[in-house]
Amino acid sequence: MAVRPVLRLPEAVLKQPAMSVVGIDDTARALAQDLVDTMRVSPACVGLAAPQIGVGLRAFAVDVSGHRKARSCHGELVLFNAEVVLAHGPVVAREGCMSVPDLTGDVARATRLVVRGITVDGEDRVLHVDAFEARAFQHEIDHLDGLLFLDRVVSADAVFHRKVYR
Repeated sequence: MAVRPVLRLPEAVLKQPAMSVVGIDDTARALAQDLVDTMRVSPACVGLAAPQIGVGLRAFAVDVSGHRKARSCHGELVLFNAEVVLAHGPVVAREGCMSVPDLTGDVARATRLVVRGITVDGEDRVLHVDAFEARAFQHEIDHLDGLLFLDRVVSADAVFHRKVYR
């Protein structure tokens, strides 16, 4: 469908809770495709939430395929109205975000999750995710709740300027 611009802080939509998706229709499927298309053209991107492209709806795309820190991997996936049902074992690790491109930060996240959501086909799905995929899911669900990784850093001195590799 379309590659959309990724919004950056301080855009207001990034700090507002997103609205639930009422039904999986052509508009929802087009949003899902835009999320995937935008994620695909963004280097090193493993997830993208609808608010990041200016849409205040509870939808996100994730794909950790081939990532060296991934254990579980459900491939390319778009979920609507996702919620964490169960979480285990927080671990602190560095995160970045396309909406905060100049910074990274140390964030505590659960290492294992059970997540429930609705697929592009309108099916209810329950997923068991762990390691890096669990971190990616939590990061994107935070976007749906109007939170950025900066809201979750473990301390004020755990925010860093992003390294630029040439």
